[in-house]
Amino acid sequence: MPRTRPPYPQKFRDQIIELARNGRSLSDLAEEFEPTQTTIRNWIKQADRDEGKSADGLSTDRREELRELRKKLRQLKQERDILAKATAWFARETGDVPPKSSDS
Repeated sequence: MPRTRPPYPQKFRDQIIELARNGRSLSDLAEEFEPTQTTIRNWIKQADRDEGKSADGLSTDRREELRELRKKLRQLKQERDILAKATAWFARETGDVPPKSSDS
């Protein structure tokens, strides 16, 4: 399993982004600080999206909203599956088959 590290604090990211925007090269920043050039480049792109300078992806707020909606959808699907299984189990146990819904 690859080694992972905790995410960098937002304040640290903001400082690196500011240094890069003020002319420091990504290779210098990557050498002096720990993040790779690719990581720093991704931070800059995301900051541009968040600030409205770029429209080539989702802003952090939208990304978070999408993550929450996907999580909620997963939970609702699980609940639906549990209810369907419970309904089938109760129908078998009682010998009662519920009528089909009229909207089919």
